[in-house]
Amino acid sequence: SSRERAAENLRQELARDLPLVIAGGETEKVEFKSSLRWDHAIKSVNRSLEKVAAKTIAGFLNAGGGSLILGVNDKSETLGLEQDFSTLKRPDSDGYEQFVMGLIKKRLGGDLCPLVHLAFTSVEQRAVCRVVVEPSSRPVYLEEEGSARLYLRMGNGTWRLDVREAVEYVSRRWPERGSG
Repeated sequence: SSRERAAENLRQELARDLPLVIAGGETEKVEFKSSLRWDHAIKSVNRSLEKVAAKTIAGFLNAGGGSLILGVNDKSETLGLEQDFSTLKRPDSDGYEQFVMGLIKKRLGGDLCPLVHLAFTSVEQRAVCRVVVEPSSRPVYLEEEGSARLYLRMGNGTWRLDVREAVEYVSRRWPERGSG
């Protein structure tokens, strides 16, 4: 079944050695983010980072799935999540997982939470989180400035589709949804 295939893909993805994944750099299936809340440049919390992560997760949900690696910058350097943890009420991996799931529920839809799996590990003695995202069975929109936007993972980037592109993509990717 497709459910069993998805579960097997997930097991294989989680079994991949994280340092090797990091060394491979960003791809269509792998994106790095230093953090979700802590801005290393300004050394304080920056709420706009949450939206950037939500866009990436939406892009993976709308495409073929993928892994968002948190605690690693786009130069493949492990920065760790210790500062990110410290910004939460529960400053640990449980609190972080609750925060990530809350972000998905609020920004993308609670029905998508079962498609997102978090695995915490230590790389170079620093906490890193792998967010494994399965493909969604429906289009996923991110609310931005009062409109619903469709993001798609293409190559090693996440792109916002304009209305025409979004309509075309949705009709090809989820044909059973029809025209309404």
